[in-house]
Amino acid sequence: MTQTTKAASRVRVAAVNYRQERLASWNAFSEKIEEWTRLAADYHCDFICFPEFLSLQLLTLETRLLRGSAAIDRLAHYTEPLLALFKKLAHDQRINIIGGSHLQRNAAGLCENITHVFTRQGQHFQQGKIHPTPSERMAWDVHGSSKLQMIPTDCGPIAVLICYDSEFPELSRHLIDQGAKMIFVPFCTDDRQGYLRVRLCSQARAIENQCYMVLSGNVGLLPGVFNMDIQYAQSCILTPCDFGFARDGIAAEAEPNSEGLIMAELRLDDLDHARAAGTVRNLADRRLDLYQVQWKDTQP
Repeated sequence: MTQTTKAASRVRVAAVNYRQERLASWNAFSEKIEEWTRLAADYHCDFICFPEFLSLQLLTLETRLLRGSAAIDRLAHYTEPLLALFKKLAHDQRINIIGGSHLQRNAAGLCENITHVFTRQGQHFQQGKIHPTPSERMAWDVHGSSKLQMIPTDCGPIAVLICYDSEFPELSRHLIDQGAKMIFVPFCTDDRQGYLRVRLCSQARAIENQCYMVLSGNVGLLPGVFNMDIQYAQSCILTPCDFGFARDGIAAEAEPNSEGLIMAELRLDDLDHARAAGTVRNLADRRLDLYQVQWKDTQP
């Protein structure tokens, strides 16, 4: 039986509570990514999600502290090897990979914060961060992306909201209107307050859109990389709050600030039931006669 049938029933997802630390080499980084991916695949996961700014760890290989455009220019040397690594792992391990995020320049030369998604069927998608934080703009002059689209996979349509984007309800509603039932949230927060903003907003998104939210963040210290000194995370997999879902709307969560992998098996048909006949029916009960989300296409 092929795994494409899972779109109608169960999907198993994994998220990494990822330790940011000094690296000895590119091989040390690639081996670490491969080990987490292999572990998730060994548990028959359909998806693995890595955190925001995953590749900034590679700047610890430099002999001096790089700031601003110098850091982005150096990261550009790792873009092709990084994408090749994810593509190979998705194929070899038969798993869909949400590859954290990577700072890179667009065609206009502006820096964007991009998540690359590789499917086990060989497809490559990317989703940019719509709302850079003040810290990102200050440290790397990050510009917001302008496209937000669902991503087709063999387990059904998914979507990505990078960290701060989870705090804007219009974005998730736009993705749900396109058919997404699972939204992956790679995030990076330095303290508990920042983490709770992402966590609580993501829980709200799960409730109001009757969808699943999968969060992956960084833990630990990253000396020698500007604006990435300390990390705080408790990666989690969140559900709607209703009968048929996890108690407290939490399917799985990591230990705070401890490296590890969390997993949960999610039933997509439970979402269909909740949307049609749940205790509350947030999507069905919207007053579309009064309000709706309209997306302006800014691209030619």
